[in-house]
Amino acid sequence: MGQVYEKLQKCYENVRQKMEEAHVMDFVPKVAIVLGSGLGDFAETVRVEYELPYGEIEGFPVSTVPGHAGKFIFGYVGQVPVACMKGRVHYYEGYPISDVVLPVRLLKLLGAETLFLTNAAGGVNPSFQAGDLMMIKDHIGVFAPNPLIGSNIDELGTRFPDMSQVYDKELQKLIRKTAREHHIFLQEGIYTQLTGPSYESPAEIRMLRLLGCDAVGMSTVAEAIAANHMGMKICGISCISNLAAGMTASPLSHKEVQEAADMAAPNFKKLVTEVVQSMGEQTMEV
Repeated sequence: MGQVYEKLQKCYENVRQKMEEAHVMDFVPKVAIVLGSGLGDFAETVRVEYELPYGEIEGFPVSTVPGHAGKFIFGYVGQVPVACMKGRVHYYEGYPISDVVLPVRLLKLLGAETLFLTNAAGGVNPSFQAGDLMMIKDHIGVFAPNPLIGSNIDELGTRFPDMSQVYDKELQKLIRKTAREHHIFLQEGIYTQLTGPSYESPAEIRMLRLLGCDAVGMSTVAEAIAANHMGMKICGISCISNLAAGMTASPLSHKEVQEAADMAAPNFKKLVTEVVQSMGEQTMEV
């Protein structure tokens, strides 16, 4: 686990060096935003200070999935300094789980106090429809390894972190309030991460429904565990891209995921923008 922390520190030092060379050394993000499949267009709403492709960071894992641009965007949403991950890396790409959560850990070291996770997900709840937005209230991890396995990195957090309230209650209230004020239909539920890259079988979806799952995908939970370990405040939104296997007669495809994300994009952009700006206002009030 010493190697994991050493790699994280090297990435951090490399990013700080590049920010210094770009004359943005003083920029400190307060909110980190992870943009899932097909949701990267939100980055267009950011007043950009600096962009950094993942491939230019020494030792940093690089996204290989269509719909994931693979770069950090540092800038402002309203008056709030943010760092956006335009695309993430996944466990199914062959990376160790420590690399999958390295970007989130790096964003915390760069100063981010709040993590806003987003993803495209399959709807397990039969009342969901493609294009719905779902606020994540809790999660279930299935088959993907816990990123805290191994010797604890004491510099990042405690050996046995509490998981009873990973997704911040106050941020949930803020998301509900914002959706209501802007007439954005918002589902709520439990998100489950499986490994991928194959989509789930109908039998697996029946299992997930019995477990109380509402939406399923291939990311997010490991990132939330790592961020919670480091003491970040966390919230999350899933874009329901399709109903999961066995719930309709249609086969599943990545193209369908991206098309549903495009359909949901206006409401997604509006909701995330307004919530992040409100986070900044709350911080100023305190």
